[in-house]
Amino acid sequence: MAEKRGIMATVTQSGDTASDGRGAAIASEGKQPRTARGQRTLRAILDAAAAEFGEKGFHDGSISGITRRAGVALGSFYTYFDSKDEVFRALVRDMSDQVREHVAPAIRAAPEQIAAERAGLQTFIEFVRSHKEIYRIIDESEFVDPESFRLHYATTADRIAARLKAAAERGEVRADVSEVHAWAIMGMNVFLGLRYGVWGEELTPEAVADTVATMLARGLARD
Repeated sequence: MAEKRGIMATVTQSGDTASDGRGAAIASEGKQPRTARGQRTLRAILDAAAAEFGEKGFHDGSISGITRRAGVALGSFYTYFDSKDEVFRALVRDMSDQVREHVAPAIRAAPEQIAAERAGLQTFIEFVRSHKEIYRIIDESEFVDPESFRLHYATTADRIAARLKAAAERGEVRADVSEVHAWAIMGMNVFLGLRYGVWGEELTPEAVADTVATMLARGLARD
């Protein structure tokens, strides 16, 4: 199923283009592409790696499987990456970037902070439904590349904490928001994405986001 989404699906759905150069910074050290064609090849390899690892996992996935999916020669892989470990590490960072780039515009467009958190969750679940492989890849990174695993969640929580603090300063949320609130929101979103993005789709992303927004605005205590 992951392969059927196609090599370029991840890019186009996240609002990027194959030649935007985003992948240039995540090739192995000293192997960044210098041309638009090179950037497109690197993009194809990363998207093929997402399909390969998403379907088979890190240990059963292979470089030859990646190049076959990408439609490139084996030598092209080594032009940009030193090993399977290196492309996996790059893929974790790339997928983290894709989530951020997909969700950020919806958050920025929201009129206030509860609406922003609602919009972020809705767009995240929508993203997950067309990129289900992200959960397997991120989960495996805890053991394959613990630094990338921790960085993925730590930077996400930092972004949430920063926008909560800014909202508190604007008087939109309680003044004592903290890192704990940021990690709680992130954890909630991660498991809601798993439940309603990967395991089942019986509720719409809008319905899930509405429920969570009400909970954030009112809490769970009785009125």
